[in-house]
Order: sequence, then structure tokens, then C-alpha cells
Amino acid sequence: MDTHYYKEYSPCLQRQMEFKVYGYAGQPLLVFPAQDGHFFDFENFGMIATIQDKIDRGIVQVFCCDSIDKETWSDQNGDPAHRIYMHEQWYYYICHELVPRIRQINRSSKRIITVGCSMGASHAVNFMLRRPDLFLGTIAMSGYYNSDIFFQDFCDEHVYDNTPVHYLMGMPIDHPYIEQYRHCKIIISCGQGAWEDEMLKSTYQLRDLLYAKKIPAWIDIWGKDVNHDWPWWQKQFPYFLEEILK
Repeated sequence: MDTHYYKEYSPCLQRQMEFKVYGYAGQPLLVFPAQDGHFFDFENFGMIATIQDKIDRGIVQVFCCDSIDKETWSDQNGDPAHRIYMHEQWYYYICHELVPRIRQINRSSKRIITVGCSMGASHAVNFMLRRPDLFLGTIAMSGYYNSDIFFQDFCDEHVYDNTPVHYLMGMPIDHPYIEQYRHCKIIISCGQGAWEDEMLKSTYQLRDLLYAKKIPAWIDIWGKDVNHDWPWWQKQFPYFLEEILK
């Protein structure tokens, strides 16, 4: 498999940021790591191996980025305003620094499909909804789409802007993004097994908002044996990728 590792300085975050690329061409996928994770997790947990055939044939090119969740969503003892400010800086890093690099490396102007599991799914959905001009669709597995368990009652404009259930609820039906969403490929899944209760509740809430706005999305709820864990995401990812590429 063709792979390349990058470590580059981010002016937005004022630090070195790492990412890894798998493949040489094809539909670009941007993978967000699970909570507090790193760019190498998707490979280390066997997710890359599940789609190696598509990578090797140049059907997809996968870009795995780093998170700063420990400073933002996970730092529940920190100042909430600073935490979400740092998340917003990371948002600008992804959209204004990493996305141009993806286009440069991918050598195309194709819109990117976002991918993630757990909190990675939360980021994948949020980025696609915030920037449908950059992102074609999303594969989100076992995500949580509200801010309450991370920020409790705190909600400034940045929290609102990064919480899909908040801004979808407040988005008028004639907002220009609504029509753009209708041309995106949205796949959101969740199991009903261990450690999925909160994610399942949030997935249903997001489903209802999407349907109320008449935004097509495939919301796929798996069985009660399907846990919030990598072995199930290894099954889901290639299955959903096959569908989203059709």
C-alpha cells in the first residue's frame, strides 16, 4: 500500500500537526479519530485494512488527521469558553490548512467525504454540515451530536456553531445550506448494544431533525448485539463505503 506521513506547522494552532495518507488517488476521505485519538488509530485498529483493496486500486485515498480533543471537548475541568475557542481554531486548521493540502496531494478538486467513529463521527458530521462546499458527504458511526455531556449548560456562539442538533434546529428551511445538504451523501449509523445508549438517543434526535428539514440521509440502526467498539466499526466501514461510492 502506498502511504505517506506528514508533520507540518499549523499557523492556526501554532504547533506541528501530523497526518497520514493511504493510497495514491481516488475519492478523498478525511478520517477524524475517535475521542482523544491520533492520526494512526484508524490504521492501528484495523480500519484501513478493511478497505485496502479500494486504496490499492486508486478508488479512494484516505487522509487521517490528528485531533486536539483533550484540550477541547474532553477537558471538562477547563474553561469552557477557551475549550471551544481551541476547537474553533482546530476547525480552521482542518478547513483552511489541511483541506488545501488534501487537494494538493489528491491532485483533484473533488469534495471530500468525512469519516469517523464515536467522537470522530461527531466531528465528521459537524464538519460536513458546516462546510458542504468542501465536503461531499459523511460516514458517521456511533457519534454524539449534542454538546450537553461535554459542555453541560454552557453554550456560546462557538458551541452552537459546532453542535449539529442546535444549528439544524435553528436553521430556517430556506437557508441555502439546506439545499446543499440535499445533494450530499449522508450515512449515519449506530448500534444498540453496549455503550451505545447515549449515541443511539443522539442519532435518533439528529435523524428527526434531518427528516424534518427534508434532508435525505441514510440512518442505519444496527442490532442489540452491536457494541460501541472497533470490531463492529470494522464491519460497518467497508459496507457503508461501498454504498456511498455508488
